[in-house]
Amino acid sequence: MEICGGQTHAIMQYGLDQLLPAEIELVHGPGCPVCVTSLELIDQALWIAQQPDVIFTTFGDMLRVPGSNGDLFSVRAAGAQVRVVYSPMDAVKIAQENPDKQVVFFAIGFETTAPANAMSVLQAEKIGLENFSILPANVLVPPAMHAILSSPENRIQGFLAAGHVCAVMGYWEYPPIAEKYQIPITVTGFEPLDLLNGILHTVIMLEEGRTEVENAYTRVVSYKGNQSAQQLINRVFQTIDRNWRGIGAIPKSGYGLHDAYKHYDASMKFHSTGIQTEESPLCIAGQVLQGLKKPYECPAFGTQCTPQSPLGAPMVSSEGACAAYYRFGRKAK
Repeated sequence: MEICGGQTHAIMQYGLDQLLPAEIELVHGPGCPVCVTSLELIDQALWIAQQPDVIFTTFGDMLRVPGSNGDLFSVRAAGAQVRVVYSPMDAVKIAQENPDKQVVFFAIGFETTAPANAMSVLQAEKIGLENFSILPANVLVPPAMHAILSSPENRIQGFLAAGHVCAVMGYWEYPPIAEKYQIPITVTGFEPLDLLNGILHTVIMLEEGRTEVENAYTRVVSYKGNQSAQQLINRVFQTIDRNWRGIGAIPKSGYGLHDAYKHYDASMKFHSTGIQTEESPLCIAGQVLQGLKKPYECPAFGTQCTPQSPLGAPMVSSEGACAAYYRFGRKAK
């Protein structure tokens, strides 16, 4: 299982899944932060964005992610001020330029984006911004691995760990996972040769009966990772239980703001918790994200669910497995 959706798209784009021997199956995990952001958080985002005098900022791939009723794109079309930004610091700047508006940034992502999200909060505090807040939505990789491997339906025999997450966090959290579940894990990158090298490392460990963690991305990743970035994350955020879309609650799998920074939490500022959600009954995104089914096994795939009219986040996200299968024409054999 590759954890990162960027790796999934690279595998599909370069046909690695079709070049490998039939004995090696690549299974796609919950490696797309857009895809696993809970429906509750999406609905909170939609509700906050529609409040008076709010400028809601987000990355572009969140615009078309469906909530219970509509998406951010449709909310913007109806008149809400929803803006696409490339960094949370862009949202801080917008807040400075619009002191009469409340500016909210949708802080999604895995550990990779957490340092920048933390920095935006610290910058807002430094310059005394009272009209800036974030909707915390970061999720963490190791707890998701635990959830997948502890499932009675698990069939994963090896993991390709996401190189960009490990560049920030290191891979010191992975040896206990490998030991507990007796499974090899290889840290790898995103280029075709990186991915094939990671697969080779994993297969060799399986052949030799070794359940270890190997780093096949040494030009970017170190064992301890970026210590400064980790300190920044730990200063602003604390680990909390988080719901994953289509999967459910995973303990200690998300980042929430420390008490000292709670006033930058948009869900508290706008009292947006407790929203009732309703997922499409046709969407099997949860099973796809857990590696239990392939996208083409969904009855709605490519018909009722397309990138133009998605039922679930994996079809609309640029890192979603369903979008990759649709774009690169993967069908049942």
